[in-house]
Amino acid sequence: MTRPLLEIENLTVHYGDLQALWGISFHILEGELTTLIGGNGAGKTTTLRAISSLVPASGGGIRFRGHSIAGLPPDRVVELGISQIPEGRLLFPDMTVWENLAMGAYPKSRRAHLADGLAWVYRLFPILKERERQSVRTMSGGEQQMVAIGRSLVARPQVLLVDEPSLGLAPLLVAELFQILQEINRAGVTVLLVEQNVRHALEISHRAYVLETGRIVMEGPARDLIRHDHVRSAYLGL
Repeated sequence: MTRPLLEIENLTVHYGDLQALWGISFHILEGELTTLIGGNGAGKTTTLRAISSLVPASGGGIRFRGHSIAGLPPDRVVELGISQIPEGRLLFPDMTVWENLAMGAYPKSRRAHLADGLAWVYRLFPILKERERQSVRTMSGGEQQMVAIGRSLVARPQVLLVDEPSLGLAPLLVAELFQILQEINRAGVTVLLVEQNVRHALEISHRAYVLETGRIVMEGPARDLIRHDHVRSAYLGL
């Protein structure tokens, strides 16, 4: 079996006295597009934030290419090749498009990738090149999501963590967004996707995990889970 690129083992996370994750374990193979589905409060965002070291793990392990990354500073996680597109974008609204994109390569070891990364982002989103001196605050929601995706890509990550990218977007933009995620994955970037639009997420993914109340309750090829009775009734409304 090919060694996983990213491994989560018995991961637990607490927010004070509240336990958000209960010893979850899963893995992602290099080149995969994997989705993590579950209802509100299931622990999906917490999982991504723990991988990025934005929240501390209470227990368990996180390994990237066989090496532990649990407890590393967030900028060091980015330096190693793991970037995240956070829920809600979290852009710098009074900065320009170019300034926001450049922040994605802020860690010193990633600054050498900035020119190459910007060129890739501008190929994916030509409009950002046209508007690189525009304040992000003046852009539409769809354009801001392009900036958020671009910011995560300028460091040329090996793994991209994507948290609810379609939130607040019109259906036509959502379809374009999923095409872009597939294109990013085909370019060699391994993707872990958290997405409220479960059908779309499963349709573009290779494998999927179902997270409920902080526990992994189901896993398998995405094409199988989309036909599973529990997934269909709980998440697809069928």
